[in-house]
Amino acid sequence: MRALGLDIGSKTIGCAVSDELGLAAHPRTTLARAGTKDDVAAIVALLAEVEARAVVVGIPYELSGREGPRARRVRVLVDALRPALPAGVELHEQDERFSTAEAERVLLAGDVSRARRRQVIDQQAAAVILQGWLDGRRHAL
Repeated sequence: MRALGLDIGSKTIGCAVSDELGLAAHPRTTLARAGTKDDVAAIVALLAEVEARAVVVGIPYELSGREGPRARRVRVLVDALRPALPAGVELHEQDERFSTAEAERVLLAGDVSRARRRQVIDQQAAAVILQGWLDGRRHAL
């Protein structure tokens, strides 16, 4: 089963896709935020394009584990996305604390230039979020 991972920011949405076996997450694209309705349409179109059966959204909890203002802003999009998903597509939430920092470490280890890191950081963060969900799912089986 292929899954789509989302790192929802205020200006962009980083997207990553798993392989068909659900073992590895790969950065895919970055969508520019265009308002909730347009964002939902873009995500649903990407879902169809990659034939994903699950969406994993990173929720930016506070360090204390509580939902702060950033998490509440993400929930607005999640609440709009849920009813727009095609039948059979599941929506999952994943704690995304430290995902951007981990993505930055991966890109630095890969010797990616500063300019290129700015272009792909959101995609890589989405891959970190999705990989965490895939790993947790595999360990639960």
